[in-house]
Amino acid sequence: MKRAIIVHGWDFNPSMNWYPWLKRELEERVYEVIVPEMPNTEEPKINSWISHLKKVIKNLDRDTLLIGHSIGCQTVMRYLEKESFNDKLKVIFIAGWFKLDNLEGSEVEKIAKPWLETPIDFNKVKSKISSLTVFLSDNEPYNYIDYNSKLFKEKLGAKTIILKNKGHFTEEDGIKHIPEILELIK
Repeated sequence: MKRAIIVHGWDFNPSMNWYPWLKRELEERVYEVIVPEMPNTEEPKINSWISHLKKVIKNLDRDTLLIGHSIGCQTVMRYLEKESFNDKLKVIFIAGWFKLDNLEGSEVEKIAKPWLETPIDFNKVKSKISSLTVFLSDNEPYNYIDYNSKLFKEKLGAKTIILKNKGHFTEEDGIKHIPEILELIK
């Protein structure tokens, strides 16, 4: 059976944003869908998020679709980097990033710092991906749209799609559906 894992973003939970909508849509397409509640979402830490994702996924196979949102994209990349998996799978990122701006103060900057500064072995990640599509918004509040798009393309061979006026793809931005994701899953 096809399976989809949706990794939510920092300070979110599985009932927020577009996650419930996408879960329903994928279930209608006969996917088993898991949207795990990630640990300590107010102060996400790399190792605890990776180990939690590993427990949730258990056995990774080519029928697994990984979808990340914001820091969830970082989590998926860091998980794949460490996972011994000898096949390739499809990955979709929403509002993925390597660099951020406009963070809400020094406490938030301190939480983001390890995610921004701990290197990722892109070759290890890329070797496990059959296709990567990254959705970004032209009015991303954390900026670096061109930089992040370019890095995803250069380092991971991603197809990047920049949508208009989606912000960080959150409820606050008015985003509860991302139909463009379904176009990729046909």
